[in-house]
Amino acid sequence: MDARRPTAVTWVVLAAALVGVSSGGALLQSFGEVPPLLRASWRLQATTVLLVPLAVLDARREGAPWVDAGQRRGDLLLVLASGAFLALHFGTWTASLDRTTLTHSLLFVTAHPLVVLVGTSLLVALGREVLPPGRLGWAGGFLGLSGALLTLADVGSVSGGQQVTLVGDVLAFLGAVFVVGYLAAGRVLRARWPVFLYAAVVTGLASLFLVLASIAVEASAVASFGAIGWTNGAWVGGFMLLAFLAGFVGHTGLNHCLGSMTPLTISVTLTLEPVVGSMIGALAFNTGLPGPATLVGGVVMLSGLLLVVRAEAHQSTSSLTAEDASGA
Repeated sequence: MDARRPTAVTWVVLAAALVGVSSGGALLQSFGEVPPLLRASWRLQATTVLLVPLAVLDARREGAPWVDAGQRRGDLLLVLASGAFLALHFGTWTASLDRTTLTHSLLFVTAHPLVVLVGTSLLVALGREVLPPGRLGWAGGFLGLSGALLTLADVGSVSGGQQVTLVGDVLAFLGAVFVVGYLAAGRVLRARWPVFLYAAVVTGLASLFLVLASIAVEASAVASFGAIGWTNGAWVGGFMLLAFLAGFVGHTGLNHCLGSMTPLTISVTLTLEPVVGSMIGALAFNTGLPGPATLVGGVVMLSGLLLVVRAEAHQSTSSLTAEDASGA
């Protein structure tokens, strides 16, 4: 029997991780009185608090993740880039939650497979040695874009007290663009850095960047609420719950599942985040039901994302098979 084959417990962890990740949007939106950049920083600060003890254990057990001064300098640049992209992701996405409905925000922020599709196509056009998207990928991209355009027919409609706006949807999509940069930097670092050490350092950096951005952009937000105002009695419970569910149960759970599940399984599962997140919002926070165009367009858009993810997995498998054959 394959020791890495997912067990029943792993599937339970995956389901819990999906619910955890999906709860983040509704919880962040519920703290709408706090300006978005500061609110995003608080969310990451609370997550960092949970990660630091585990990061210390990682560091003691495995030591420094670099082997020489050159590698240390390279890692420093990548860590700064990863933290900056994570800050941009959470900043734009949290801002979108104040400017559009929860369902629209979740749909557009999970559209990063479309961003990867476009980025890959640009690299191919520039002559880089990467696999082109292929017909299945382009079909998924067209379907995803069509679904996104359909959802925009609900611009101006109101759901749960929140109005669908084009600005909010664009901000959420920018969140998807920035998360691709975060994942690209993280892919290099995670090859050597233990998971909790990497996550704690990058999350802490991103929270610092967001506080600085809040000071620069959100006028007196820090003066009114405090740079670490979430630690006050009125906020600490909500933000620790957010950090535990979305950060620890969600993202840590997904990292655990990657030990015995394929990236395709994780990616396909995450395309359900807009559905599960909208259900959590409607049931727990009265965010309302999406409009008809959003329902139809959302199904089309998620179907397209699934095709893009499937195409990426198929091409990766084909590439590995070809390399094995050539080396045989």
